[in-house]
Amino acid sequence: MSRVNVLFFLTGSIACYKACTALSRLGQAGLAVQTVATPAALKFIGPATLEALTGRPVVSDMWEPGRALDHIDLARQADLAIVCPATANTINRLSAGMADDLTGSLFLAWERESKPWWIAPAMNTYMWQHPATQGSVEKLKSWGVRVVEPEAGLLACGDTGAGRLADPEKIAAEIIKTVKKG
Repeated sequence: MSRVNVLFFLTGSIACYKACTALSRLGQAGLAVQTVATPAALKFIGPATLEALTGRPVVSDMWEPGRALDHIDLARQADLAIVCPATANTINRLSAGMADDLTGSLFLAWERESKPWWIAPAMNTYMWQHPATQGSVEKLKSWGVRVVEPEAGLLACGDTGAGRLADPEKIAAEIIKTVKKG
């Protein structure tokens, strides 16, 4: 497999700790992984962990000196993107075309027709089932975004139902399978 560049977005969810397994598997499969973490994601998992798993510094602040064009440069360099975990906030913001943060700016700068963009949702059942979130997911799908559906089970908040991040091994396997086809 030729070296594939993956942008791996983490957003503000307790499921960030599970996403690290998927992130690690992608690197073990020979993919070059660049993490992009929202400030909220960095409240759940530290930059040192992400850097250790990828060998690259985490990108988080598009207003950091020297990073003004990251939303263009990172989009050009990457072959595939995944938002894992994708929170309700992030899903709804992406579907609304919000570009006031690095994740939204990269999404809008992405070459949708030629490069896959994935989301792996993780949230409370009621947030997942809310019409706003479901409408946003359908809108994103209509734009070609691929969704690794969340699983049902015990959630971090104590509720039981759909909304758990899909098994990280499954997420990584789906991406690796896509890469091998291409």
